[in-house]
Amino acid sequence: MDARRTLGHGTFAAAVGGAVLVGWLAAPLAAQQLTVSEIDRLVAAQTQRAFANYYELLSLPNDAHVTEDMLRIVGWLEGAFADRGFVTERLPTPGSPLLLAERSFPGAERTVLVYLQSDGQPVDPAEWYQDSPYEPVLKERDAQGGWRIIPWERLHGDWDPEWRVFARSTSDSKGPITQFLAALDAMDAGGVVPDVNLKVIVDTEEEMGSPNLPDAVTRYRDRLAADMLVILDGPPHVSNRPTLKFGNRGIARFTLTTYGPRVPQHSGHYGNYAPNPAVRLARVLASMKDEDGRVTIPGFYDGVELDAETRRILAAVPDDEQEIHDRLGIARPDQVAGSLQGAVQYPSLNVRGLRSGWVGAEARTIVPATAVAEVDVRLVVESDPERLMGLIKDHIEGLGYYVIDREPTEDERRTHPRIATFTWGVSYLAYRTDFDAEPGRWLRASMRHLYGHDPILIRTSGGSVPISPFVQTLGIPAVGVPTVNGDNNQHSPNENLRVGSFVEGIRVMLAFLAQELPGDVS
Repeated sequence: MDARRTLGHGTFAAAVGGAVLVGWLAAPLAAQQLTVSEIDRLVAAQTQRAFANYYELLSLPNDAHVTEDMLRIVGWLEGAFADRGFVTERLPTPGSPLLLAERSFPGAERTVLVYLQSDGQPVDPAEWYQDSPYEPVLKERDAQGGWRIIPWERLHGDWDPEWRVFARSTSDSKGPITQFLAALDAMDAGGVVPDVNLKVIVDTEEEMGSPNLPDAVTRYRDRLAADMLVILDGPPHVSNRPTLKFGNRGIARFTLTTYGPRVPQHSGHYGNYAPNPAVRLARVLASMKDEDGRVTIPGFYDGVELDAETRRILAAVPDDEQEIHDRLGIARPDQVAGSLQGAVQYPSLNVRGLRSGWVGAEARTIVPATAVAEVDVRLVVESDPERLMGLIKDHIEGLGYYVIDREPTEDERRTHPRIATFTWGVSYLAYRTDFDAEPGRWLRASMRHLYGHDPILIRTSGGSVPISPFVQTLGIPAVGVPTVNGDNNQHSPNENLRVGSFVEGIRVMLAFLAQELPGDVS
């Protein structure tokens, strides 16, 4: 990676000598008139303010389950966007409100809706290597390869791109919020007038599955109307090379419970007699996949066709499969599609949690009363979640189970030798945008200008984000611009963001704000 993209310490200092460049260009610039050197100078002038804003935002707790936390975050963001010339509005929902911020620009005829997320996963402070997950700390590698805390004030000088900031939501997703605010500051400082009007929607319940978002998008569709959607969320390709994501899988989930005796029984007295629900559950789950990891339920993959052009697109993604195996600690992956990019084009069935009886020091010699599996099903555009769940339920019934959506009654226990409780739900559907759609051409042009070559193009990202309500209800194409390092521990203790990636994201966002919209495809 060259010095310009790596953003090594001193790169920007050499360009601007530490000066703050506010309004350094007297006349407004039309889009695309910023050179890469000018982008670097403008971003360098905003890094100190960006670091300060980042620290302040990271210091605000943001557990979506705590309404007071999210209201404080919304208030902070209202002030931040108002300071940058946006008109803000809270959009009420049964949970925490969405925040809408709007700013129009002279001559702009198209509108971009920008998706940001402000909530974070819950925290277990005991698992963090710092006093509090909401007290951001700056760290550098020590001689043993571990992380040690260094003074935050060192960011005021010659910062190292390999330093990292540790706190909840550094990457997911207060980093992208702060990067976007800094890009707006750089845009205004340079007198750049975007080619598009901007609307920003801030989701305050994404880590809860955005339960109120689909209805809110329908209710406020006129307020959210736009021509395209840009998603500022998630990491780029594992290589950390510039990346655009044109789709995400959706997500559904089901809970499956099997039953043994009414209460746990002594295994000496009732082993070999009382049916063991854990064994039954294991057999049911194992019957859903073969030894190569492929789902065996007939029709589960129906509709997914990877033609020659699609396979060419997938093969162009520079995955190092052996490095992925080494990092995951596996000798051989599941054989759903032969590659990582191919695998995420199909719906998945993943056992995410199991519970029955006790283990470890608490293990006891009993026949458990129940066994429970939590399973997530990642959806692709070709997936109908209701159909998939119907196939799964039919499969369980085909194994001889009486399948219900509640606890069994006493009469049902006496009547049916095999009972399973099956409940399910859908968080959101998948979406996928053509590479040649307007936002794709616009964002690709900005990255070609910034880097001199096309970014990596991801057809479908394996993770799920709540974008399908916007795509379906508003009828607009959507593209993701990921700007955080992939090894960021998002959702886990000791979440972090690489300092170089933080500043690089500001460059990427300024580049597309200063990019003219492309003409129509002939």
